[in-house]
Amino acid sequence: MKIAIAGTGYVGLVTAACLADKGHDVTCVDVNEEKIRLLNEGIVPIYEPGLDSLIQRNGVRLRFTTNDVEAYQRAEVIMIAVGTPPQPDGSVRLDDVWGALRRIAGAAERDCLVVIKSTVPVGTGDEAARFLAENGRPEVKFDVVSNPEFLSQGTAVRDTLQAPRIVLGVDSDRAERVMKELYAPFALPYVVTDRKSAEMIKYAANVFLALKISYINEIANVCELVGADIQAVAEGIGMDPRIGRRFLRAGVGYGGSCLPKDTKALYALAASHGYSLKTVWAAMDVNEKQKWKLFEKARAHLGVFSGRTAAVLGAAFKPGTDDVRESPALANIERLIAEGADVRVWDPAALGHVSRRFGDAVVCCETMEEAIRGADVCFIFTEWPAVLQFDLHRYKTLMNRPIVLDGRNCYDPKQADAAGLIYESIGRPVGHRQLKVDRAVDVLQCASAAFFHKQSE
Repeated sequence: MKIAIAGTGYVGLVTAACLADKGHDVTCVDVNEEKIRLLNEGIVPIYEPGLDSLIQRNGVRLRFTTNDVEAYQRAEVIMIAVGTPPQPDGSVRLDDVWGALRRIAGAAERDCLVVIKSTVPVGTGDEAARFLAENGRPEVKFDVVSNPEFLSQGTAVRDTLQAPRIVLGVDSDRAERVMKELYAPFALPYVVTDRKSAEMIKYAANVFLALKISYINEIANVCELVGADIQAVAEGIGMDPRIGRRFLRAGVGYGGSCLPKDTKALYALAASHGYSLKTVWAAMDVNEKQKWKLFEKARAHLGVFSGRTAAVLGAAFKPGTDDVRESPALANIERLIAEGADVRVWDPAALGHVSRRFGDAVVCCETMEEAIRGADVCFIFTEWPAVLQFDLHRYKTLMNRPIVLDGRNCYDPKQADAAGLIYESIGRPVGHRQLKVDRAVDVLQCASAAFFHKQSE
């Protein structure tokens, strides 16, 4: 099948490569000439495991161009996979979606399906169908389909090839038939519904994941107060099939291009209809506060950051990607700089983004050792394999003060304590070494209180 895809971001490139791998003839369109030049030279401009090899393997069926008219003219299916960035009020900006629709309306010369993969407000597909009917060539029939993606960065190729379902929002038998023909080589189950329901499925799925993450983070915060272990709690509730284990890892909150944007967008959508999504608001509020957990712990240890050296391990919002959008790490780096800390950052994939964002205000390090050497505190924001496999004793020998604040619960607190670290994580009892300090403070406070009480008698 002859396919054109507008947009060469994570969704567009992964979708294109996977469709080409299944035998389709795919042309990717983007207005960014530099990105298209790199792709035509075999350089993939985003970090996504397995994507490079998939694109190289399907070079015969995969093309990249800035000439959208040529790509759209004879395409049987045109997919829109452009960005829909958030606006200050939480709603999303659809300029690129409507720009693509205008170009499609003017270029398409044969009946075709226009498939919206971008995450868009409920009702956008219906508006797109009306627009194309009114502005396209009279002899061309457009069928608009909502076909949301559910890929996760870092596992996007697998998530596309082995998706648990394919959601099709259609309004005609022809659209359903063509979409099933398109996806037939994937041999995956379908959910066939109307366009509005398909658009809502995307938001409802992502926001549910955000709710689950914020819930486990709140439970983790209570665990810290009462001395329980969030990992044991998560395991205990996750074994219940009604709940499931996924997205029950406590940490410093969610980031990326999807969950923060989609929670705000769904909240704004409901508000525009006079309804307040209180659970969604709570999830956003918890996530905003959660990203500062390590910063608060660091302040408790150091008091002030001016003149201190802070190592930051991980800048991407999750391992397996170079995406730093809405990353808790970047917010903390910005605050550390503002409070006078010398900041060193290590990340195996995202240092380019960090350098462009902060310039000379941070030191970008090629190795973990370089980042933590001489540091007064170490923040862990991303559970990269190199972090998980790092020898705990190296923190003790390399750091000026072995204060390790783990926002992803990478290490066993007992092992960290045995290695001589002052180690704190999320929702787990602090190490024995820290407990001894706390108990000493308690003893001093009790003794002081007793002394002043006696003096007042």
